[in-house]
Amino acid sequence: MKRQLIPAIAAALVVVSAPSFAAVSAQEAARLGADLTPLGAEKKGNADGSIPAWEGGIGSPAKAGFPAYKPGDNRPDPFASDKPLFTITAANMAQYAGRLTEGQKKLLQQYKSTYKMIVYPTHRSAAVPQRIYDATKRIATTAQLAAGGNGVTHAGEGTPFPIPKEGVEVFWNHILRYRANAVLRHIGQAPVTASGAYTMVKFIDDTYVAYSLPGATSDNLNNIIAYFIQETVAPARLAGEILLVQETLDQSIENRRAWVYNPGQRRVRRAPNVAFDNPGTNSDNLRTSDQLDMYNGSPQRYDWKLVGKREIYVPYNSYRISSNKLKYDDILKKNHINQDYARYELHRVWVVDSTLKPGQNHLYSRRTLYVDEDSWQILAVDCYDRRGELYRVQEGHALQFYDVPSLWTTLETVMDLSNGRYLALGLQNEEPQGYDFSIKRSPADYQPSQLSRRGVR
Repeated sequence: MKRQLIPAIAAALVVVSAPSFAAVSAQEAARLGADLTPLGAEKKGNADGSIPAWEGGIGSPAKAGFPAYKPGDNRPDPFASDKPLFTITAANMAQYAGRLTEGQKKLLQQYKSTYKMIVYPTHRSAAVPQRIYDATKRIATTAQLAAGGNGVTHAGEGTPFPIPKEGVEVFWNHILRYRANAVLRHIGQAPVTASGAYTMVKFIDDTYVAYSLPGATSDNLNNIIAYFIQETVAPARLAGEILLVQETLDQSIENRRAWVYNPGQRRVRRAPNVAFDNPGTNSDNLRTSDQLDMYNGSPQRYDWKLVGKREIYVPYNSYRISSNKLKYDDILKKNHINQDYARYELHRVWVVDSTLKPGQNHLYSRRTLYVDEDSWQILAVDCYDRRGELYRVQEGHALQFYDVPSLWTTLETVMDLSNGRYLALGLQNEEPQGYDFSIKRSPADYQPSQLSRRGVR
């Protein structure tokens, strides 16, 4: 009985722990859908026309040009006929330096003969359902940061801080962005050695995003943003490991809840170490737990600075690299993925610096986030070591899932500059099914009692 009361108590505390100020005024919120997009981006294009105006994005298969598309099929590329504008290499990077991240510059310099960025015309394809736009406008004047910025209150369903004033608000916009109500992913994760060798680890990721459900509010969510199960299915020596996470909305009250099922022991145990800089599941120490989905979990170990907005070449509309016509060997090469299949576009991004607080510990002393203004998806992260040196570079190759609709990564990479190794996560090219957004789920499917029943014997 005591355990059952905890979510209800937490939900009640969400209200009383909130600060007294709203995120934006009614006058500022009125800009949403006017000069700003419904999620808070600038509607207009940029000065030289290389970034077009946002005109609604691609919100359906019909709008993408594929009215016959069936859910579960590989998504055809709406921009397959685009021709590259130019290619950035180590030889010409100085010409484009103002629109590159520090991580991109380092990759171009370190892998001069192989790393390149093929730049295509920009398409502002990001779109979400109308109800998410409506909810965003509704909560823009009520959403608040919890104590210390470690959570969000008086929000639900929509983007809480569409006109951000603080860096941590951008972090929460990424965490709470719309990714459908539920999704099942059959994906591969490849830790790639400096020589280019790899052993594919395969997962089934099962996610239920309670925060995005119609009518969701911080008062009725029992302090849970999302439920997540990750089951390792290959190779055989790792198969059967299952991770369960219940991600909390106000982490000033309660940190995330996590459990692990070990098939060897056939038991479920709490896993408080599935957080921060503990190694990500079967990643060969190439990513931390909080690098899944580019950045996840709690912001509490960092100070957050909103640097401002920049125009950056970022991975975008990455349909080609997700194609089932490619094999994993086509994509996974020495030091980094095959850049022939990567697509970069010029987009406006929010730049946020997270710097480790005094007295806190983390593998990364600082992370610079580059966050798409149209979707709040993190597209790139520069990760610095404890000496302040650039250590790892993340890229999120994103595309618009126009059948949902939602913009999300189809492939994430973490490149280790110190040893030439990297991690590729989210691969679906050779999987029987990629991202399935048609599944029906409830919180009952994501309880510790379910893990042993799902375990591989």
